[in-house]
Amino acid sequence: MAAIERIATVVPTPPYWEDACKHLIKKDRVMKRLIPKFDDARLQSRGDAFVTLARSVVGQQISVKAAQTVWDRFALLPKKITAANVLKLKVDDMRAAGLSVRKVEYLVDLALHFDAGAVHIKEWESMDDDAIISELTAIRGIGRWTAEMFLIFHLMRPNVLPLDDVGLINGISKCYFSGDVVSRSDAREVAAAWAPYCSVATWYIWRSLDPLPVKY
Repeated sequence: MAAIERIATVVPTPPYWEDACKHLIKKDRVMKRLIPKFDDARLQSRGDAFVTLARSVVGQQISVKAAQTVWDRFALLPKKITAANVLKLKVDDMRAAGLSVRKVEYLVDLALHFDAGAVHIKEWESMDDDAIISELTAIRGIGRWTAEMFLIFHLMRPNVLPLDDVGLINGISKCYFSGDVVSRSDAREVAAAWAPYCSVATWYIWRSLDPLPVKY
């Protein structure tokens, strides 16, 4: 997992969570062991779509601590972080906050998409996962992994399997293959028992590596 933030506030648990846990405990021996260990912890979501994606851009390829430092500086520039306000910022000020030239370009492109209504926020609830991934990855700096994290942590979609996530692959290796190298094909085979709740199983695999709940 890349840059992530420790949970600071409590938000509602996804409505499918209890059913998902029952399903996973019944279908998967590892989940039967893992889920009771973290019974009080739940997936939680950040509220604003633009802010969530902007933070993901800021946090790319740097540590959690560094990402938080840069974000804190960047967040002081506008009165409120919105697409329109980001478009008003000066490039020099954004660079002074610690953003690379490329990340400034990515944030501007993200803001342009939101400001122009090129992303269909109101329609996301009725769109399937692949359609949302396709829409988000059309934005510069937003790859499939980021889009999948957005589906899990913002939209709380229940059946996302982020095979590009290093933490998921490492966790499957540790929990199912005694630490042996795991291929994407191996991961898919394991996850066959998780459907239709791959997001929930992935979340518990992450917990097996880091017991403290996180949100993207």
